[in-house]
Amino acid sequence: MTDRLLVAVFASPVSEVLLRWGGELGFRTVLVEPGDGAVDVRADRIARGFAEIEDELAGGDADVVVTDHHRDELGNLLRDALSRPARWVGVMGNPRHEGPHVAALTALGVPPAEIARVHRPIGLDIGSRQPAEIALSTLAGLLADRNGRAGGFAHGG
Repeated sequence: MTDRLLVAVFASPVSEVLLRWGGELGFRTVLVEPGDGAVDVRADRIARGFAEIEDELAGGDADVVVTDHHRDELGNLLRDALSRPARWVGVMGNPRHEGPHVAALTALGVPPAEIARVHRPIGLDIGSRQPAEIALSTLAGLLADRNGRAGGFAHGG
C-alpha cells in the first residue's frame, strides 16, 4: 500500500485522466464530487465531501486538485480542504486572471494566509490545453514537488 493520496475535486474530463494515471503512478485515488448526478470517473473511493474521507486525510499526505473552478461549491470545498491536513492544494485555471477561489474563500472568512496556500496554476508549464495534457502536467508537477525537484529539463545530482 502506498502512502500517497490524490484527491480530485469534481468529476470532469481532467479528473478522469488524473485519477486513472494517478493510480498507475502509485497514488491512492479519491474523487470528491458533491453533485447528485452519475459519476463516470474511476477512483478507489468516491465521496460527496471532505468529511467522508477524514481517515484518508489524517496522514497529511494528500494532494488535492480542484479540476473545475466554475462550480458553485468551489469556495466551500476549498475551505474544507484547507481546514484539513492536506500536503498540497491546487486549483486549475488561467494564471493571467485572479482565480474565482480567492473571492469565494474571502467571502467565507478564510484568512489570506490560508488562501495563499492554494496553488494556481497547477502543474508544469508545458502549454497544456487538453484534459490529458492538463492531467499529465499536474501529475508531473506533484511528483516533482513531492520529490523536492523543480521539474523541467534541468537535472540535479
